[in-house]
Amino acid sequence: MSTATPTPEPSPEDISRALAEIERHLTELAPPTPPAPLAEPNDAGETRRVRQLRAEVAEARQLAALQTDDTPLLLDTPRLRKRRKKAHEAARLHLLGQDPAMRAWQAARMRRLLVAAAMVALTLALAWSTAGVQHFAAEGAPAWSPGWIFAWLVEPFMSIALLVIVGARAYLGTQGQPLNDRKLIRIEYLFLGLTLGMNAWPYLPWSAVEFSLSRLVLHVLGPIVAVAIVTALPIILAAFARLDPTGGAADGGLTGLTYSANTGDRVRRTAAEVAPLIERAQILIAAGALPANPSANKLRQALHCGMDDARAVRDALTEEAA
Repeated sequence: MSTATPTPEPSPEDISRALAEIERHLTELAPPTPPAPLAEPNDAGETRRVRQLRAEVAEARQLAALQTDDTPLLLDTPRLRKRRKKAHEAARLHLLGQDPAMRAWQAARMRRLLVAAAMVALTLALAWSTAGVQHFAAEGAPAWSPGWIFAWLVEPFMSIALLVIVGARAYLGTQGQPLNDRKLIRIEYLFLGLTLGMNAWPYLPWSAVEFSLSRLVLHVLGPIVAVAIVTALPIILAAFARLDPTGGAADGGLTGLTYSANTGDRVRRTAAEVAPLIERAQILIAAGALPANPSANKLRQALHCGMDDARAVRDALTEEAA
């Protein structure tokens, strides 16, 4: 039977050696320690106030460079964009208003409105005088008696006859054919004079028991308005009939301002230079497409030429007619 050999105990030197080996091994396995930051140099004056001022100076330089750029000023603000849109719309509306078709439509609409308003006012004025005429025609007849009832019919049948004449003159005036027959005008003033006389007679100083100027004016107001409308309406319609939507005068008078389309020097053209245009204008006049004495504006539109040529053609036609 064999006996085991006892293990010798480690000496203090062996223990110290083993601990040193373990410490060296752990030191090799540990990550390297980063170097400590260098202390800020104090001799260069790099204090916190210096760094803050340096940052402010750098920021100011960048702002100064950006402020010289005008690109943000070129952008439209919402208010400017809205104003620009309104200005563009106003310019287009103005351009549309210069179009001959638009001008003709506006004139026709205004003429219809004026004629309708005048006829309504005339009807109301005649209806206003109905009570005065009835008082004159009844001559104190009892209420609801035959004479009192028939007195109410005097003003209506005169008014209807007057409205027939005025309406006919108004319609023909809107068609460019004013009806200025003296007989019709006399008939108009006869009806209006009768209406005015019957309204005013009971309230005149020699007829009224107690004269009152206010009552007299109140009863003659209707006939006076009717006379004014009958007198003014043909004049207004005649002016509309002479209106030229292209901007010139329908009767060959003054020509509206236009821009010349001729090229070269702006000199007065002679009849020889515009002889073809004169011949074309004479053909159009003979065909009825142009009036006998057309204005320069009408010639410019019909011949498709410049205003200088149109004026030369107009002068040549005027000399031939003379």
